[in-house]
Amino acid sequence: MTGQYGKLLLLKIKNGETYEAAGGFRTNSFTFSGEVIDVTSKDSGGYRALMAGGTRSLSTSGSGVFVSDDIVKMLNVRIAAGELVDCELVVPGLGSYSGMFAIKSLEMSGEHNGEVTYSISLDSAGVVAFAAEVA
Repeated sequence: MTGQYGKLLLLKIKNGETYEAAGGFRTNSFTFSGEVIDVTSKDSGGYRALMAGGTRSLSTSGSGVFVSDDIVKMLNVRIAAGELVDCELVVPGLGSYSGMFAIKSLEMSGEHNGEVTYSISLDSAGVVAFAAEVA
C-alpha cells in the first residue's frame, strides 16, 4: 500500500439503508488483530508452539466533530439500548471492512468558545467482511 491521506480513512455507520460518515474525523485509527492458541508442550523442543485459528477482532476509534444530527441521535439511542451498529471502515488503497460493532464509548466535550467534539470507540461483534478496493 502506497502513501495515502489520513483524511481518507473513514468510519461509516449504517443509518437506515445507507452507510453515512460517522462524523468529521480529525483523527482515527483501527486495529485488526488475531489471537493465536498456545499449544506448547514437553514435545515442543523448548520452543513455544502456536496454532492459528484463534479469535479475530477489529477495533476502531476516532475523534472529531459531528456532521449529522441523525447519526448523533441514532448512536445515543443504540448505546443507551446496548444495541450493535452496522459499520463500514474504508481504508484507502486497501479496501473496506464491514460488520456489526459494539459501541465501547461515546464521549462529547466542548470548550466555552469552541465547537462540540466527540470521540467514539467500537469493537467488532461478529464476522468482519473485507472487500478489496477495485482499481
